[in-house]
Amino acid sequence: MDVTSLFRLDGRVALVTGGSRGIGRMIAAGFVASGARVYVSSRKAEACEETAAELGPDCIALPGDVSTVEGCRTLAAMLAEREGALDILVNNAGAAWGEPFEQFPEKGWDKVMDLNVKSPFFLTQALHPLLKASGSAARPAKVINITSIDGIRLNPWETYSYQASKAALIQLTKRMAARLIRDGINVTSIAPGAFASDMNKAARDHGDAVARVIPAGRIGMAEDMAATAIYLAGRGGDYVVGETIAVDGGLVHASLGGSLDG
Repeated sequence: MDVTSLFRLDGRVALVTGGSRGIGRMIAAGFVASGARVYVSSRKAEACEETAAELGPDCIALPGDVSTVEGCRTLAAMLAEREGALDILVNNAGAAWGEPFEQFPEKGWDKVMDLNVKSPFFLTQALHPLLKASGSAARPAKVINITSIDGIRLNPWETYSYQASKAALIQLTKRMAARLIRDGINVTSIAPGAFASDMNKAARDHGDAVARVIPAGRIGMAEDMAATAIYLAGRGGDYVVGETIAVDGGLVHASLGGSLDG
C-alpha cells in the first residue's frame, strides 16, 4: 500500500469561502502546504489579498460576497474564467448572532440562515459544472461544508439562528451527498469546536478557561483543522460520504454529563 499520496493535494484546485481569516484561513494554509492551488474568497478584498500574499504564490485572492444567490453565481463565474474544473470547495463563510429570546430580531434570523444554509447550497449549485468536470468515481471532487458542534449539541448562549443553521447544514450535507455522488462529487462536513477566531471570541480571548471544559484539555490549533480538511479533500477521504466529523477535543462525544445521583 502506497500511503505517500493519501494526504497530498498536489495539482488540485480549491476554493475556500471565508478563507481570509479564522478556520477558513487554517484550511487554506493546510491546502497550500499540501500542494494545492487555493483561491480564498471573502467580502473584504484587502483581507483576501493579505492572506494570499502571506500564504504564497499558490494562494490566489478571489473576493466575493456569497450572502446572496446572485453573489454566489458571480463568484462561480469569476472562478470559471480562471479554471476549467474545481476539485475542492470549502463552504466556510458564515455568520452568528446572539440576542435574548425576547428581543431576537428577524434580521438576526435571516442573515444567519441565509449565509449559513442558503449560500452553501447555491454556491455549490453554481459551481456544479466545475466540480462535475473534476469529479469521477475513481477520483471524486470534494465539497466540505463547515458546520459546528453547535449544530449537534447546545451551547449556553442564545444563538438561536446559528444553532438552527448549523443543524440544518449538517442535514443538508447528507442530502447533497446523496445527489452529488452520482456526479463523482463527495459532500462532507467538519463541525469545529473551540478554535480561536473572530467568530469564536471566547476561544480567542479566554482560551485557558474554555480549555478546562474540553476533554482534550486545550482549544483547537490550526493544524487540527487543516489535518481534517486535508484528509477529507485528499485520496484518504475518498470513501467518506455525507459524514460530519466533529473536531472538538471530545466535547460532543467524550464529555461526561453531570450525575443526578444523591
